[in-house]
Amino acid sequence: MPRSDHGCCVLYADPWLLALLKPSGLLSQPGLGPELADSLISRAQERWPEARLVHRLDRDTSGLILLARDATTHRVLSAAFAERRVRKTYLAVVQGLPADRGGVINQPLARIATRPPRYGVVPLEQGGKPALTRWRVLRRFEGASLLLLQPRTGRSHQLRVHLADLGHPVLGDPIYGDPLYGEPAAAPRLQLHAAGLQLLHPATGKPLHLRSRCFGDGLVGVDLLN
Repeated sequence: MPRSDHGCCVLYADPWLLALLKPSGLLSQPGLGPELADSLISRAQERWPEARLVHRLDRDTSGLILLARDATTHRVLSAAFAERRVRKTYLAVVQGLPADRGGVINQPLARIATRPPRYGVVPLEQGGKPALTRWRVLRRFEGASLLLLQPRTGRSHQLRVHLADLGHPVLGDPIYGDPLYGEPAAAPRLQLHAAGLQLLHPATGKPLHLRSRCFGDGLVGVDLLN
């Protein structure tokens, strides 16, 4: 089982990087104002002052986040994410039962509102940026489904917008679960979890496969990552 340090669930640690599990409701980095000072990176730096965020998750999304422990590692990992050399896997519980067993969502996205930040499907010629998500049904429940998601791009709110546009919004989504996208069933939190990362280790060059099976605080989950 992962251990907990300073409020952070530590999945993996070595001299170059850390893999922490962010709980739902915690910011990845501090926001503006004292009420938004608490964050995963703030907590991590209490023990590892040198730690730097490599990527981010939405506040309401739980799961894996990588931190670099030196400038070189941060640069190498940031480039790997930017160049799409990191394979990301998410689990989500969505409203309804998709007719297909899986598929690809290839819809460009752009910001359509600022307060709160909201994104939507926007054609490329109108400023949308390419966004692609692969999805597969893992399990069907009464009125809901557990999906495995693999985003090939990293747009803000990509998975949430793509699934809402598909007609199956993530349960518990406070932004994209409104009547515009279809009313989702009630959930104690956003049912979206960053469950896996596959990449080459920035120092050793060896494959690094990280998996999270922490499905607490209401997320429906099972050990389905192979």
